[in-house]
Amino acid sequence: MARRRRSRLPLFAAAFVLLAAAAWLVGGWYASGPLEKQLEFDVGEGEGLSLLADDLQAQGAIGSAMLFKLRAKLLGGGTEIKAGSFLIPKRASEATVLEILKGDKVIRRLITIPEGMPSILVAERLSANKDLTGEISAPEEGSVLPDSYDWQKGEPRAAVLKRMQAAMDKTLAELWAKRTARTVAKTPQEALILASIVEKETGKPEERRMVAGLYSNRLRKGMLLQADPTIIYPITKGKPLGRRIRQSEIQAVNGYNTYTMVGLPKGPITNPGRDSIAAVLDPAETDALFMVADGTGGHVFADTLQQHNANVAKWFALRKARGDL
Repeated sequence: MARRRRSRLPLFAAAFVLLAAAAWLVGGWYASGPLEKQLEFDVGEGEGLSLLADDLQAQGAIGSAMLFKLRAKLLGGGTEIKAGSFLIPKRASEATVLEILKGDKVIRRLITIPEGMPSILVAERLSANKDLTGEISAPEEGSVLPDSYDWQKGEPRAAVLKRMQAAMDKTLAELWAKRTARTVAKTPQEALILASIVEKETGKPEERRMVAGLYSNRLRKGMLLQADPTIIYPITKGKPLGRRIRQSEIQAVNGYNTYTMVGLPKGPITNPGRDSIAAVLDPAETDALFMVADGTGGHVFADTLQQHNANVAKWFALRKARGDL
């Protein structure tokens, strides 16, 4: 009796279904997505694919969170997501979306602390950023390194401030290790204090080492530093005074006013930049003891009081010609 041959049709049908399902799965992974315009998408620290898939669907970046998670596990080559803010382009495929979230192209958001910004204004700048969270107080004066810093939406202000302070600690240690024999600073803190005065006394980068040399000479000789910014700091905590300094303020006795005390103030009067710290630790070789404004934002330096008085007379004549007096 002849054996009955089995039909192979069901096997072919099953194979066809599997191939069609695979094609659908892969095709959907690389097909254009539903996003109608570029999307800024935020990923919090520690957020996993499951929660992110729901958010992506809700914001229109993908069609189905369930299918996205399935395809990501099968085709994504790992699903480790990085924290940050990312730009997802219009019509991005699911494959592209995951690639972006796993990549390093986070949106860089920067907050800039300019050289010579006092700590009270640093705190105000951080507090004014509505995308940061938490409360902060003004940090210790001189503890923040002026620079531009990355931050992320929802990040605590205290965390950003901590990075700024860590940068100052690192920079001060690096520069202190390279100090020359000409510096009068006996400790990193003394260097920071003197650098804060240099920072406030000149707006010209090329003058920093000269100003540092002048104040170093005064400290060695036991002369009063007579730096106007040290009068202002106890009054405003470094904010602009907005008027001329009064005679009573010049004569005020406190821990900062270098018109009534010999030596350095008890602490920094602002947050000095890297170049001002470097200038104090490697000041110019000079005999200068005096300086006065020259009308261009810089100064004229003098070794003797006689030379200085002549320079002051020229400065007052220039101001009178300008109508300032």
